[in-house]
Amino acid sequence: MIDMKGKVAVVLGVANKRSIAYAIAEKLAAAGATLVLCYQSERLKKESEDLIAELGQTGKARAIQMDVTKDSEIETAFQEIAAAFPVVHILVHSVAFAPADAMKNDFLLTKREDFAMAQDISVYSLIAVARAATPLMTEGGSIITMTHYGSDKVFPNYNVMGVAKAALEAAVRYLAASLGGKNIRVNAISAGAIKTLAARGIGDLQVMLDKTSERAPLHRNVEQSEVGKTALFLASDLASGITGEVMFVDCGFNITGI
Repeated sequence: MIDMKGKVAVVLGVANKRSIAYAIAEKLAAAGATLVLCYQSERLKKESEDLIAELGQTGKARAIQMDVTKDSEIETAFQEIAAAFPVVHILVHSVAFAPADAMKNDFLLTKREDFAMAQDISVYSLIAVARAATPLMTEGGSIITMTHYGSDKVFPNYNVMGVAKAALEAAVRYLAASLGGKNIRVNAISAGAIKTLAARGIGDLQVMLDKTSERAPLHRNVEQSEVGKTALFLASDLASGITGEVMFVDCGFNITGI
């Protein structure tokens, strides 16, 4: 069993109990890590605090506001984190967004402002939070982000998010090179289609789920808990030699042709 006692994990993107970020937080907490859950705005504070209680982290964990589109909030959040925890070992970035029209419309019609928003929230935010977290990762550690096979192959109704995920994966490699000297590893998990609240914004999600279970070697869709277990592995010393990688957790769907 992986032991994460004494480790502090900052997790971004825990929207609800069905989110991938929650599954990751759940596995980290079960292994003994202390959590810092970051929420976007004041209206999500209560929900984040409730999730901490459900994870059995009352008394030691923190819920901290952090809007990743604002450098000032990122800086303030990590100042608050530093005041509570002098060392951070794990950073989980499970944040992505693109306007609905930019995903469902013909890709050729992508608006400049929608493209910029998708890149800012889905890609640049990883760089920004990694930069803020690095001074606290004095013992080395692991940074993990979430991607999708739409970075490499065309998926209907994914469009500008696919381009953002491609940029995110490039950012993972460049960050891995930048932070390797500090013994900080940076990796991405490419999860298969999962029926989360965020994924429901993708048109024809059910078609993706059905096609995956039909074609994937395991003939089913991946579960949030399986992504959580992979993140726990990447966060642990068992993955000490892995950085700059995209790890597929999709029941093998990515290896198939027709």
